[in-house]
Parts: sequence; structure tokens; C-alpha cells
Amino acid sequence: MEKNQMIVGTCIALGTNGEGIVKENGVTLFVPYLLPGERAEIKVLRVKGQIGYGKVEEVLTPAEERVRPKCEVFHRCGGCQLQHLRYRDQLKFKTSLVQDCLKKVGGIEFCIPLCEKSDKEYAYRNKIQLPVGMQNGQTVIGFYAERSHRIIPLSHCPIHPAWAEKLISACYRFMEKCGLDGYDEEKRSGTVRHVVVRELSGRFIVTLVTAEREIKGIDYFLHLLDEVFGEYSLYLNFNNANTNVIFGEEFRLIKGKGTYECDDGGITFEAGASTFVQVNEGVRTKLYERAVALAAPKEEDVVVDCYAGGGLLTAMFAKRCKHAYGIEIIPEASACANSLKEKNGLSDKMTNVCGRVEDCLADILKAEPKATVVLDPPRAGVDRSVLRALCACQIEKIVMISCNPATLARDLGILTGSLVENERGELIKTSTPNGKYRLTYIQPFDMFPQTKHVETIVCLSKI
Repeated sequence: MEKNQMIVGTCIALGTNGEGIVKENGVTLFVPYLLPGERAEIKVLRVKGQIGYGKVEEVLTPAEERVRPKCEVFHRCGGCQLQHLRYRDQLKFKTSLVQDCLKKVGGIEFCIPLCEKSDKEYAYRNKIQLPVGMQNGQTVIGFYAERSHRIIPLSHCPIHPAWAEKLISACYRFMEKCGLDGYDEEKRSGTVRHVVVRELSGRFIVTLVTAEREIKGIDYFLHLLDEVFGEYSLYLNFNNANTNVIFGEEFRLIKGKGTYECDDGGITFEAGASTFVQVNEGVRTKLYERAVALAAPKEEDVVVDCYAGGGLLTAMFAKRCKHAYGIEIIPEASACANSLKEKNGLSDKMTNVCGRVEDCLADILKAEPKATVVLDPPRAGVDRSVLRALCACQIEKIVMISCNPATLARDLGILTGSLVENERGELIKTSTPNGKYRLTYIQPFDMFPQTKHVETIVCLSKI
């Protein structure tokens, strides 16, 4: 098999990124937008050894599960991978994804129930992050293509609410009227790098990320935003670093409060531009209710919530237990958590610690050796030092929330003992697990419909 060769093949399964898998002449081809059972004409794009990548030229035999994507740039934008797959089959795929990762990465056999659905299949996201760049001398606003920083221009996005289309139009008008260019990453020139908007109970926080501190035409931008949003705040964020990180350290509030209050699960919480808030509110409520049910804190119990964000889940625990600790590295989020505990009358029952989990958790566990630990880490998973600390202590129960099945499987492997470190620090599977914890519960949640991503909650008990 060679590059640019045309073949006809049949998809046998979906890969971890939602792409179709085709096996031909001893080569495993990964082909995006192809579904199991489909026969298609495929162009080979790249082959290295027994692994290759291809592109669908024509689907000859469509699967029953295939549906028409709602997005006009679905096959080019890197945001969604599954719009062509019927929703109930997306749930089956994500269930299998979690189960396969547990087995292949973590060496764990566990029966996974069907992924919990989202009530909204589209228009569910409460946050949008739009890169702004230059192409052929023109400003473009959109999303990155898969595995690149090439911007795919768009006018609307089906997984975001209707306000996103109005926002994109306003941004184009603002930049054209005021003579502002999008940012060119290669030349490191241009002004506007990103536009980020978060919705919080019908109020909005808009952040314009720029490579220059002073931006002309801000009053006109405010005029345009007045036409899009009711109550909103506007930040200017300065970022001239050569980095993939969206926000720089300097935020300047131009209009509004900067943070807004919301309610969920009987808790009034506050969030700002940098505070972590789950993007799907309906699924977030289900997920957090399940986390509280699994932790099952009683009045005499203590809960330590790691990677706590703005403190919403910490407060839910604090309402039901003796005391809850929240550990969060981002100062703005930790400040929001402090405000939250005051607003909800939890000052005596909730302590927020601003710092890294790997630096702060051990001291808390020394003081509270019988606490229940809750982990909600970023995609990279839990730092290995934290996992070692948990294995070395007497914690009876761990509840973990993860947005990455692969790192979840790795972390669970360490805790259950199905993965062990060799002398080089590499993790290897063992047929005789001797871990400190056993897996008692697992449930995937579809926080991100139409995409390959899945949120999963698990519970572990001390052996």
C-alpha cells in the first residue's frame, strides 16, 4: 500500500478518536468519518509500516447509523468527530471507548453501563473559544482543523447556542471597521488572537485576547456586543507570548462585574473568565449529583475535593458533611470558592486552599486521615506523586471524575495495582494485581455530544 493509492475497503470498528478502522493487505488504516460496516472508496494519505491514514472519497454502502451532519464545516473543523453518527450510537461508542481504555491501558476488566445521555444533543455548550488569524491577507474567525493551528472559518456552530453566530458576526464587523488584523502565529504579527465567551445563567463574560495592550475601537466593540448580549462583562487580555496557552496573565476589565453568580444543586456559586465550569450545565448537574451520592458524606465525615475549580462541588459536599476542603491552583477560581462559602453560609464547614494538589493534599490528609478524597483532574490526569500518597494512606474511599479515558485508565491501574512501575519508572501491566484499592463503580456521562470526548465518574474502596 502506498501514498495516494485508491482502495476500496470496509470499516470494521471505530478508533479512539472516532475514526473508522479499515484493514487491507496487512495495513491498519485510520479513516475519519467512516462508520463500522460501511464500504468506501478511500485515498491513502500516509503509510508507515503497518499503520496508515486515509480519506473517504465516497461511501459506497452507508451504515444504518449514519445521519446528515448539521455543521457545514464538519469534515474540516476539528471540534466535532461524530456528527455523522446517530446519537444513541454515539453513546454506545463512548461506553466501549471507556471499557477498551480500561482494559488496554490499565489492564482492568470491568463491565461499563451505557453512557448517560445529554438532554441536549446540540446547542449545549456554555463557552466558546474562537481563534482569530490571517489567511491570504484576510482575517478569519473559527476553529482549528484537526491536529493543526489552521483556522477553519465559520459563521455559526451547532453545538453552541444561537448567540455564538451573532458574536462571530459582531467580531468580524468590529475588526473590519477598526482596521484590526487577526494574529499570524508564524510571523508573530497582528492584534487579535482569540475571542472567548462564557455564559453564566444568561449573563456573559467576553474576553478579547490581544497581542497589544491598547486596542482601538473598543467603544465600537461594546456597541456591537450590546446588540448581542443583555448583561455582560468585557475583559481585555494581553498575551504576546509564543505559546499555545490562550490567556496571558494580564486581564483588564473594560465593562461589567467580571464575575457572575449562578445556582446549581442548591448552591449559589460565582465564576469569572478563568474559573473552570463544566460546559454542559445539564450533564454537570447529573454528574455532581452522582459524585455526592457516591461519596455519601455523613454529618461526621470530611471530604477533600481536589482540582476544585470555583468550589461548587466542594460546597455540595460541605452542606452534607462535617467539613470539606477544596484544593485549586488558579487564584481567581479559589477566590470565587471563598466568596461561595460566604454566600452559602458555609464558612465554618468549608476550607479553600489555593495551590497544587501534589503540594497540598498530603498535609490535609495528615490532619484528616479518614477523609473521602474526590479527584477531578485536567486531561493529563492525576500526578503520580498524588496517587502514591493515596496508596500510602488510609483513605477508605476515592471518587474520581475524568474527561480522558486513557489517563483515567492509567490512574486507576496504579490505584488498583494492575499497573506497576519498573526500575525505569515505566508502568507495566501485571497479572497479579496487589493494589490498595478496588474499583466498585463506573459510569460514563456524555458531557460533549457530537465529539469523541466523554466524562467518566468512578468510585474506589480501600481493600
